[in-house]
Amino acid sequence: MNMRGLLEGENLKLTSIRDSDFYSLENWFNDVAFLRHYDIMPATPKSKKELDELLIYYGDSHERCIYAIREKKEDKIIGVAGFDNIVWTSGVATVFIGIGESAFRGKGYGKEALSLLLDFGFNELNFHRIQLNVISYNLNAIRLYEGLGFVKEGVCRELVYRDGKRYDLYQYGLLKPEWCKA
Repeated sequence: MNMRGLLEGENLKLTSIRDSDFYSLENWFNDVAFLRHYDIMPATPKSKKELDELLIYYGDSHERCIYAIREKKEDKIIGVAGFDNIVWTSGVATVFIGIGESAFRGKGYGKEALSLLLDFGFNELNFHRIQLNVISYNLNAIRLYEGLGFVKEGVCRELVYRDGKRYDLYQYGLLKPEWCKA
């Protein structure tokens, strides 16, 4: 039994977003390099009003949720993760994750955070299927997802347009029995 807590790992914990996190969130959502890996939408910096609206969008619904990824020692927000498009009657959700603090990328924090979120989704929220989308050039994310057991299920060919080039959008899925075996 995990004595640390439901959304708490060795180095990280997932919590609600606090007012004091806004400065970090504003920096990330104005960082074009971060946005180009985080979302398929054009990497347009967000104003304070747009960021406020985004947080309200996640807070005012039962079909989506967002969590702060916190480094435990300093209680510092380093990213965000959550679920979109939750269909409770089918037990399905789309997961998302972004490590906003560049110093924490490539060091296993994304894997720990996503593992915590998947465990929460499958074992607490009782999802049967968790899915995600990833742009074909995001090789680090693809390695992470496949390493956690996600199966590539489809390709939306040339869906994303960046820098005069077209990129595929990959669709991945993970079923509860597959996660429980991992």
